[in-house]
Amino acid sequence: MGSMTPVAPLEARWRPAESQGDDPRSERVAGALVLLHGRGADEHDLYPLLDLLDPERRLLGVTPQGPLELPPGGRHWYALGGIPTPDPETFLATAPRLAAFLDALPVPANRLVLGGFSQGTVMSWAMTLGPDRPRPAGVVALSGFLPRVDGFPLAPERLAGVPVAVAHGSLDPVIPARFGAEAAETLAAAGADVVRLESPVPHMIDPAWLDALRDVVQRATL
Repeated sequence: MGSMTPVAPLEARWRPAESQGDDPRSERVAGALVLLHGRGADEHDLYPLLDLLDPERRLLGVTPQGPLELPPGGRHWYALGGIPTPDPETFLATAPRLAAFLDALPVPANRLVLGGFSQGTVMSWAMTLGPDRPRPAGVVALSGFLPRVDGFPLAPERLAGVPVAVAHGSLDPVIPARFGAEAAETLAAAGADVVRLESPVPHMIDPAWLDALRDVVQRATL
């Protein structure tokens, strides 16, 4: 698994909403959009996506940094343990730290759209379906999977009626598209308002998905 160096507290980039002026901690905001990066990236990676999904800056935008430094470099949310089984020790250590970060945002959970890419999607599912987590405004899940970790049960029914986007490349060699399909089908069966997107791309965010993702974010925070 390699050595790991936890970094506390979680760092992040903040993009204030138009209504907040220069103060991202102000409560004068319609909601928040939080995007979690993938394995080996950092808080800068998905920052440009904030404006693509919320071009009017109605929402506070936040891109946290994963707490672990692991080989081959960059930041990580947990150590690899297989798909769809994150390493339990690091996953269970990160989950409460990320939960505390989200719970401290200046918006209530029901005005929060949480999303991510790859490992960031895994942690988004953990933060919206995991034990004792509040119901969010929406979820944007890009190229990830529902985590299976002993002692960390998921509750898909929590997202009944919630706008959820699940997007995955059919040519993804890192996390096969069947895991995106499983997530979409699981959430739809639980009553979530699921938008499923799939296109012939590898492990990446397809620009063709952006209009549909933007619509989900807007509907979730009306």
